[in-house]
Amino acid sequence: MTLISALAFDFGSKNIGVAHGQSLTQSGEPIGVLSARDGIPDWKQILELIAEWQPKLLIVGLPFNMDGSDSELTRRARKFGNRLHARTKLAVHFVDERLSSREAKYQARQIGHNGDYRRSPVDALAACVILQSFWSQRATPAH
Repeated sequence: MTLISALAFDFGSKNIGVAHGQSLTQSGEPIGVLSARDGIPDWKQILELIAEWQPKLLIVGLPFNMDGSDSELTRRARKFGNRLHARTKLAVHFVDERLSSREAKYQARQIGHNGDYRRSPVDALAACVILQSFWSQRATPAH
């Protein structure tokens, strides 16, 4: 089995959570939260992270509405992913991230988070949830 490393992004208009993981353990670890200005990241920071972690692929969560339809944020997350690909030439995979923030908040509470998500965001944990979702979808055989 070939080891594949990945960076996952939980895209948001103010914050972008980032996690790193690899295919052998199909896990992820939070790296941090990058600031964004109306959804526009500091591309230099992102490129520095990519140079540091050297992933083989990038994962971007798509925040669909609960009924599966696109939202404005879904469109913007796709645009972010397309720009990631254009700037890095790395493969970008999109993953349905519905409920990833809820799961991240649950996990954060389990480890003692104080519930102040504005001052202590859980976007990097949400990126881990997105990455783990990607690994589990890859491991599931197609029908």
